Amino acid sequence: MTSIIIIDIMETRKKAGSPATAPGLWQSGLEARQARAPLEHDKSADVAIVGAGFTGLWTAYYLRVLAPELSVVVLEAETVGFGASGRNGGWCFGELPGGPAPWARRYGREAAATLQRAVDDTVAEVGRVVAHEGIDCGYKHGGARFVAVNKPQADRLAATVSARHALGFGPTDLRLLDAAETREHLAVPGVVASSFTPHCAALDPARLARGLAAAVEARGGVIHEGSPVVEVLPSLVRTDRATVRAKTVVLATEAFTGSIPGARLAGPPPAPIYSYMIATEPLAEEFWRSVGWADRATLADQRLHFTYLQRTADDRIALGGRGVGVPWSHPHAALDESAPVHRRLVATLHELFPGAADAAVTHRWGGPLAMPRDFRPSVAYDAAHGVARAGGYGGNGVSLANLAGRTAARLVADLDGPETRLCWTNHRSPRWEPQPLRYLGTSAGDVLAHGVDRFESRTGRTVPVVGPLIARLLH
Repeated sequence: MTSIIIIDIMETRKKAGSPATAPGLWQSGLEARQARAPLEHDKSADVAIVGAGFTGLWTAYYLRVLAPELSVVVLEAETVGFGASGRNGGWCFGELPGGPAPWARRYGREAAATLQRAVDDTVAEVGRVVAHEGIDCGYKHGGARFVAVNKPQADRLAATVSARHALGFGPTDLRLLDAAETREHLAVPGVVASSFTPHCAALDPARLARGLAAAVEARGGVIHEGSPVVEVLPSLVRTDRATVRAKTVVLATEAFTGSIPGARLAGPPPAPIYSYMIATEPLAEEFWRSVGWADRATLADQRLHFTYLQRTADDRIALGGRGVGVPWSHPHAALDESAPVHRRLVATLHELFPGAADAAVTHRWGGPLAMPRDFRPSVAYDAAHGVARAGGYGGNGVSLANLAGRTAARLVADLDGPETRLCWTNHRSPRWEPQPLRYLGTSAGDVLAHGVDRFESRTGRTVPVVGPLIARLLH
């Protein structure tokens, strides 16, 4: 639910005399710093990591913690956290795309429950590292709340809670609340039910990425920015200026994997899925008293094209949602702006919180996240070719990248541990259909999901057959 953006686009709805702000909420809040030096000369390392987002940084961090004898070089085309890791919704959420049910169908109930427990525990692990390394990213472990405003949405909530309990989890992990119980914590017009899980934290992802990079360097890792990788071969990574020879290459490139020559060595690349965000100006204390939300639990609705929100540390609302679907080609900057989606996000903000209707929307941005064909993230290591990969988080990368980094570090360092025995380890997703089938299929699904949402909102009923089918794919 949270790993989503690459290049941001900002439109500012100005109030009289209000200044324009820098692009992207999280990026605009960072202090200026000097860029790290690019890779200028050939070098050797035990491990070369492509990508300085969360996956690459967590892998580097745990390698330096668990196997400090291994030298680690991280190559980043732009700057640390420039991509999805620095531009997402700030949900460190203990959840798998689609939940544990798909894993149970393939690997069994026990394996799925073990994976889900590991994902739940990852939220606290991120908090532990943040505290240990002194990373100032506004980490707030307040849980996550999902609200339903009609019967089909409430039915989906109830089904999710029931399925999780049937897998051996209890109300301390996920519980259902009726309308009255929901209003004790949050005032949303027309709410009929909600669910709550403690396994989520809100944070500033750009600050987390920057702090994590500093922690990697403090432990002896080397990061080169401005070093776009133009080719990946077994035991070699070539940038636009120089090469790194390494015993192991780790691909931490997510939505951009398919655009890097040689990256397919690690398996079928995920598809880029676009998501977009807006953020308001800081809101007055009077507004917060009227709506509650004192615990800063993250918030999402139950539309099929769901919207996710957080109350930021400086009292803004940051709100995001899906839009363009899978593009025809590789990610490119022209898709990072979607006026229709941004308008829909503003409308959703006003529906959920009418009291924010007069608040200025100070930031609008967007970009791609990575989605495997079977919607299952994974971590894999091919020792024969010296290539590891991790990703496919489907929007939950702030938390899942931590678990993936721990797993990849142990695999590369040949260290056994509970992470290496999880059922997502060495899982291989199938290839996406070739174009134009991929584009046509995902676009059709996008249109159907919006249609079902509108029908449910208008009638209070779901669309027979189509509604449950789309819900199963998207939730």
